[in-house]
Amino acid sequence: MADQQMHDVAVVGLGPTGATLANLLGLCGLSVLVLERETGIYDLPRAVQFDDEVMRVFQTIGLAQDIKTTTRVNVGMRFVDPDGKLLLDWPRPTEVTPQGWHASYRFHQPDLERTLRKGLDRFARVEVKTGTEVLAIKDRGSHVDLEFEPKDGGDKQAASARYVVGCDGARSLVRTTMGCGMEDLGFNERWLVVDVILKHPKPELGDHSVQFCDPHRPSTYCRSPGMRRRWEITVLDNETSEDISKPESVWHLLRKWLTPDEAEIERRAVYTFHSTLARNWRAGRLLLAGDAAHQTPPFMGQGMCTGIRDVSNLAWKLAIGAKGRDVAALLDSYQQERMPHARSYIETAIRLGGLINTMGTGTALDAVFRQPDGSARMESIAPRLGQGLATVTGGPIGRPFAQPRLSDGRLLDDVTGYAPVLLARDALLDTVEKPAITTLKAQAEPAVAACLEELGAGAVLVRPDRYVLALADTPQTFSALVSQADSLFAADPMPAWANCRHRV
Repeated sequence: MADQQMHDVAVVGLGPTGATLANLLGLCGLSVLVLERETGIYDLPRAVQFDDEVMRVFQTIGLAQDIKTTTRVNVGMRFVDPDGKLLLDWPRPTEVTPQGWHASYRFHQPDLERTLRKGLDRFARVEVKTGTEVLAIKDRGSHVDLEFEPKDGGDKQAASARYVVGCDGARSLVRTTMGCGMEDLGFNERWLVVDVILKHPKPELGDHSVQFCDPHRPSTYCRSPGMRRRWEITVLDNETSEDISKPESVWHLLRKWLTPDEAEIERRAVYTFHSTLARNWRAGRLLLAGDAAHQTPPFMGQGMCTGIRDVSNLAWKLAIGAKGRDVAALLDSYQQERMPHARSYIETAIRLGGLINTMGTGTALDAVFRQPDGSARMESIAPRLGQGLATVTGGPIGRPFAQPRLSDGRLLDDVTGYAPVLLARDALLDTVEKPAITTLKAQAEPAVAACLEELGAGAVLVRPDRYVLALADTPQTFSALVSQADSLFAADPMPAWANCRHRV
C-alpha cells in the first residue's frame, strides 16, 4: 500500500455536486482529494434543469460563461388536463432576475460535468482519482482515513483528510459509514424516462415543459437544448419495468407526440422517484451532500440544484475548519440551515406530483397555488435557510442577497469575489473602525444603495454563499454586525477572501 497522504478535504463522488464542491474548495486554496468510482462521465442525459441561484454558484467558480454556451433558457412549465385545458401556469421570467441570471436553464448533464471537471485543472492542490473504488472510511477523531483501489486492479491505496464529504449518490457509502437512516416523505413511484434526439425540428412540441395531468397515465414533456427532448411517463402497477422500456412499448407511449421517423431514442430507463431526507448530515468529520443527503421527485427540477446549494453552503465552512479552528458549531449549522430548505423543495415537488396524478381537480389545485382571482398560477418559491448561524430570523435573513450590476458594468460577485462582504452606508461605516472583511460603500454604488433601500437597512452582511446573515440600521446594531463578521470570518481568511480586498 502506498504511503498515506493528508488532505484538507476528501470528496467521494464526482457528479455535479462533488465537482462543484471541489471547485469551491480549490478556490479557497485547500488540498482536496476527489475519489470517483466511474472512469469517465456518464454520457447520457440525467438532470436537465438548474436555476439562477445555481448559475450564480457556477459564476463564483468562474465557469458560468462556459456553462451558459451549452444551455437553453427555460420559458416555464404548464399543467394541462387530458383535453389540453390549462390547469396551472408556472411562467419563468425571460429577463434576468435579481440573482443576475435567468430564472431557469435547460442543460445536457454530460456537457455540464465536462466543464466542471475541466475547471478542476486550474487548482494544483486538487487531486482527482477516477475509476477508483472507496473500500473503507474511518473517522479517527482528529482526521479521517480512507482506503481505496483502482477498479482496473491496481494496488490498494490510502489517504487521510481532515474532513470527508459524501457526494456519492443515493446508495452513499459515506452515509452507510455514518450509520444514519433516511426519513421517507411518502412519494415512491416508478416512471419511465425517455430521452430522444429529433431528426428534424418539430416546433409543435413547444418550448414550455408540460405536465400532462392524465389520471390514467400522468406524463411530463421537457424541452432540452438543441434537438434533445425528454418524456417522463408513469409506469402502472401492472406493468413491468422491463416490458415498458422495450422500444416498441416506448414508441407506443410516444405516439401522440412522435414517430420513429421523427426521432431516435437516446435513452430509456425506469426510475423510482423517491422523497427522502437523511436524518443526520454530519457525523464527526463525515458529511453528506446532494443525493446522499436527499432525494426528490423531479417535478420542480430541483434535485441537482439542491445538491449545488448544499455544497455552496458547506464549502466555506470547511475552508475555515481546514485552518484548524474549532468549527463544530459552524459545521452543525450546515444541517440546521440546509435540511429545512431541502425539505421545502421536496414537499412542494410532492404536492406538484399529487396535482399531476389527480388531474388537478378540487383540493389538489387548492393545495398548490390557488390565486385570489380563482386561477391557478405558481410562482417560483424561495425557501429560507434554517436558522443556523443567524442570531435573528425573518425578512431577508436566510435568503440570497441580490446581485446588481455595478457602475463599472461588473456584477457584484465578480467584484467582491468568493468572500464574505459587508455592504453599508457611509454614515454607519464612520461609526466603527475599519472592518476586517471586504467592505463595499453603498454611496459609491447606486445599485447597492437601491438594494439596501429595498431591504430597509443601512448595512447587510452577506456570507460567501451569497445568503444574508445579518442586517443593521443603527450604530449599535451595526457595531454588533461588525463584531459578528470579525468573529466568524476574519481570524483565518481564505486566500480567495484576502485576494479580493484590494478590488473594492
